[in-house]
Parts: sequence; structure tokens; C-alpha cells
Amino acid sequence: MNRRVYLDHNASTPVHPDVVNAMLPYFEERFGNPSSVHGFGREARDAVEGAREQIAGFLRARADEIVFTSGGTESDNFAVKGVALAAGTGHVITSQIEHHAVLRSCQHLETLGFDVTYVPVDRNGMVNPDDVRRAIRADTVLVSIMHANSEVGTIEPIREIGQVTRERAVTFHVDGVQTFGKVPIDLEAFGIDLLSFSSHKVYGPKGVAGLYIRKGTRMISVQHGGDHERRRRAGTENVPAIVGFGQAVEVRARDMQAEAIRVTALRDRLWDGIRAAVPDVSLNGHPTERLPGTCNLCFRHVESESIVLGLDLKGIGVSAGSACTSGSVEPSYVLVAMGVPLEWSMGAVRCSLGRSTTSEDIDYVIESVEPLVAKLRSLSPAAV
Repeated sequence: MNRRVYLDHNASTPVHPDVVNAMLPYFEERFGNPSSVHGFGREARDAVEGAREQIAGFLRARADEIVFTSGGTESDNFAVKGVALAAGTGHVITSQIEHHAVLRSCQHLETLGFDVTYVPVDRNGMVNPDDVRRAIRADTVLVSIMHANSEVGTIEPIREIGQVTRERAVTFHVDGVQTFGKVPIDLEAFGIDLLSFSSHKVYGPKGVAGLYIRKGTRMISVQHGGDHERRRRAGTENVPAIVGFGQAVEVRARDMQAEAIRVTALRDRLWDGIRAAVPDVSLNGHPTERLPGTCNLCFRHVESESIVLGLDLKGIGVSAGSACTSGSVEPSYVLVAMGVPLEWSMGAVRCSLGRSTTSEDIDYVIESVEPLVAKLRSLSPAAV
């Protein structure tokens, strides 16, 4: 039986045992609706507000600046559309490599008459803050730039971009789904007005996420109904998941720094081992300003899906890009924006490491990649 190695933590993470234990009571004996005024409801409400305090403390924010949502996609939609629609008209700036939740929200705004500028990135997937500065107009209502890209892991110069938006008094949204709980986020120093973040990327449950909204930020709700979340996001709160999210953040606060150091070393071991064993392989993303656990590689003249499926047969889980776009036969739009040639980008594979990854796992992956790529290239007319 093959060893099982999970290297797709940017897509989702296993729920931490402490998180499971924290959630369990809220599926059975503490099942009340947090909007109910009786004891059962108050018990649930206390749990929700406790989790809100945990997350606010982690971000050094106010508890009333944290809104719970159903996922990072909803948080991004809420931020982009909420700010733009509150303005009524105007101009939005984002980058070419944002998550589809931001890109398609911006495309929707274009159908409503908004102008959108999609700033480019360099070969490392890095946004130039000066491009953002030049793009800002008198009618710019929002700048939305991700903190780190989920495919290549490049960490963007958010602090510098935040300085630009503050100078020009433009609302700044950051998609922090891939960095929250992995690298430090300083809301004040980075000039962030809105931050999207998600539970299932940090060993919490799926189906719950958050949006930090700086007090005083002008925006409107995009989901209507009851008065939940201080009338900012209607819908009965997912109490067990929110409790789990709070516990997951507590664990991250404890483990984040040490894990980042350990996982970075394993990430570099993986890259060093593969490039020593396999010819015609390149690393995507910034060489140093990159998520601790992300290693995106291009294998020339090999198709990504063939590598993913071949490694799956060996018990290894990797992806051909982000989980939201896997299965596509098109090259990654992120790699296209970075200028990666087609003969390389069609062979892109993302390995994303996490808390359970070991050095033995990395060695097994290196040993498995070399013969697989050699076999696939022997069958490829392009490689011959």
C-alpha cells in the first residue's frame, strides 16, 4: 500500500482535533438559535460572540468589526460589491491574478457601469505599488489586492499599497484567505480597511469565514433578510462552525510562527530535491516573498493533469492550480498574467504543505516525481 501524502493545504486543511472537540457540543446539547431570547438561544449567542472576540483579538481589531460569512467567496463578494454599490458609481482597481471571487465580482460591477482597472504583475506574480498609484483616479472607490496568491504563493507588497490608498483616501480591501493564520497581518500598518479570511484554510471547518470591516467604512449589505451580524449579513449563524473557527484561530495564534519556519524548510527541501532530480523544471512565484508552504513548479513538455493523476496513484495529493479551477484544460490565468510560456505553464503543479507534512513525506514525493515525469516525457512528442 502506498504512503498517503497530502500536499494540497492551500485548497483545504484537515480540521484540527481541538477544533472538532470545541464544535461537538453545539451539534447536540447547545443547539439553540443565537437570535432566540431564551436560555438555549443565549447560550448559542455567547458562543458566537466568544468566537468573534477570539478572531478580533488575533487580528488586533474590534469585535464589532468582524462579520461572519459562509466562505471566502462570500467575504470577497461582500467587500467588493458592498463598497462599490454604496458609492453608486465610480472606478475600482484590482490585479490580474486575484481569486475569481474578486475578479468576477469586478466583472459584474462593469455590467452595472463601473470602470475597473486590472493592474498587471511581474514574472514573480508581484504587483507594483506604483502601478496602483498611477491607476487611482478622482472617482476611484476601491482598491482590492490579495495578500498572497493561492497558486504561486507570492506575497504582495500590501504595506506599500496600503500607504498609497491611505494617501489618496481610497478604501482598501485585501483578500487574506491564503495568509490569515500563516503569516502576520497588521491591519493598521498595512492600511487595510477590509480583510477577507476563511476557516478551512487554517484547520477549521468549511462553510464559515469572516470579513473585517474597519469602523467607519462605507458599504452596504448584499444579502438581505433578518438583522443578523448587526444588519450587515442576514442569515442564521452557523454556530458549530463559528465556534470551530474561533478555536482554530486560537491554535494558529499558538503554532503559526513555529510552523511557518518548519514548513518553509520542507518547502525548500522539496524544490531542491526535485530540481536536482528532474531536468527542465522551474519554480513559479517569488523566490523568497512566498507563502511558507507553497511550491508551484512547471515541468516543461508535460501536462499538469497527467502529473496530478500519476501522483494520485502513488497516494500523493497535489493540484494543477487552485482548487477552484482544477479540471480546466486551459493554462492557469495566473501563470499567463505572469508571462510564463505555454510549453511550461501547461505543466504547472502546486504542492502546498501543512502541519502534518513530514520530511519523510517530502522525500517520498521527490522519489515519486522523478520516474513519473521521465515516463510522461518519453510519451510526449513535444519532449522528444
